[in-house]
Amino acid sequence: MPLRINLRRLIVLVAFASAIIALANTFYATYRVQRQLLIDTTLEANQAYAHKLAGSTEDFLQSNRQQLAYSAGLLARRFGDASALTAEAERLRGQTNSFNSVLIVNARGIVLAVSPETLALQNSQLASSGALQALRERRPLITQPYMSTAGNLVIFISHPIFDASGNYLGYVGGSIYLKQKNILSSLLGQHYYRDGSYLYVVDQRRRLLYHPDPGRLGATAGANVVIDAIVRGESGSGSTVNTLGVDMLAGYAVLPSTGWGIVAQRPTTATLAPLKQLMLNTFWHTLPIALFSLPLIWWLARLISRPLVQLAEGASRMDAPGMAERIGRIGVWYLEAAQIKRALLLGMSLLQKKIGKLKSDVQTDPLTGLANRRGMAAALEAWQAQARPFSVIAIDIDHFKQVNDRCGHAVGDAVIQRLAHLMRACSRDADVLCRNGGDEFIMLLPDASLDIALQVAERLRARVAEAEIPGAGAVTVSLGVVSSSEQDSDSASILLGADAALYVAKERGRNCVGVRDALVRHG
Repeated sequence: MPLRINLRRLIVLVAFASAIIALANTFYATYRVQRQLLIDTTLEANQAYAHKLAGSTEDFLQSNRQQLAYSAGLLARRFGDASALTAEAERLRGQTNSFNSVLIVNARGIVLAVSPETLALQNSQLASSGALQALRERRPLITQPYMSTAGNLVIFISHPIFDASGNYLGYVGGSIYLKQKNILSSLLGQHYYRDGSYLYVVDQRRRLLYHPDPGRLGATAGANVVIDAIVRGESGSGSTVNTLGVDMLAGYAVLPSTGWGIVAQRPTTATLAPLKQLMLNTFWHTLPIALFSLPLIWWLARLISRPLVQLAEGASRMDAPGMAERIGRIGVWYLEAAQIKRALLLGMSLLQKKIGKLKSDVQTDPLTGLANRRGMAAALEAWQAQARPFSVIAIDIDHFKQVNDRCGHAVGDAVIQRLAHLMRACSRDADVLCRNGGDEFIMLLPDASLDIALQVAERLRARVAEAEIPGAGAVTVSLGVVSSSEQDSDSASILLGADAALYVAKERGRNCVGVRDALVRHG
């Protein structure tokens, strides 16, 4: 079945497909690059933010520890003065607002002073884990979250009190209530974002010290790659999934003094939200170029394919008249088309030569080079179609069989070739000279009257009679002449008339020219 797609359509299709694929690849690459850029930027920003907040929190804790250390030095000199202890507790709580409550406890765990007094812990024995840890370890301490005697979830920061002799007197400490308004929530809570971003703080036991959701304070976080890294003491950034199943981009940093981890995270969807508008902007900026490129691609495809289409059309009609000239006029402007055109013209030239040679071989007698019966018939058909007048000379070698029998066929062939040569010498370029078979020959003379044909026949007869052929000696011919103007009939009848005239010449003694029912001349 014939193919229904041509070169131009194929080039346009390939070019359009390439352009669309390139455009799609550009969009995909742009999407991937921009997506990763947004993610990396968010991770970097969150990590930097977490480090900043971790530094601020660390500075806050160190400042609190320095305040407690300074108070411990003051209290050591007035540890027996109850009013002085109460005044110092009030000062610590009210001066910096860092602590929700302040306690001064002796070495037996008895509360000597408390602020605020509403806690009603004066002179009570403390048994909470933070109080017992401070008594036991007798060093500056920041406890893990625990439930206080008053039922609050607290972090307790304490400093031991020693007298001038180094005797342990007790400690002074401040509590931060995790589930109430505190300095930690004031420090971190202002950084909550409406797009779903938030901060939280977790300790080494995975307990939440700060979270935007107050209900989760003190809870233990589950499996989470970020918290796992914090427990290992690592800072960094990465993707994670929170307890609600939301993909988050988190940056985290660890406080050196406590091992707490501050995590700043943002939903991945919020980070990637601008990407859709970015891709739309990219599309609208790319569209004009694409709309301009497509007609340009079509025009270039037409320009490239046009010479090949014309050459293909010429190749499909190589037998049409003048096709070689039309192919020669096809303009080619690139190497491949020029080579195809050159090859096509060369092929047509060789084909025409071969066809011409075959045609010549078909219509030519191989021994003499004269036209054979096919050539003679073709000439007669053409002249009669043109109503062109002509005369016919029929020629026969006298006693040719005796020449072959006496001298051999080689000499007989030489006689035939010599006669063909003399026929050419006595004829015009327009005359058609034929070997009708054996020793019979025909001369077709276009536009020649009977008188002219008789003159040609007589001249040929005389030259043959005068010629000496090696091995055969003198040879004569008999000739019969007829003209198409003498009779209104077809070419076959004219040839029969020429044979009849030749018969007359033979009957009258050979070596003469005859016409129908008459003898023109004896030799």
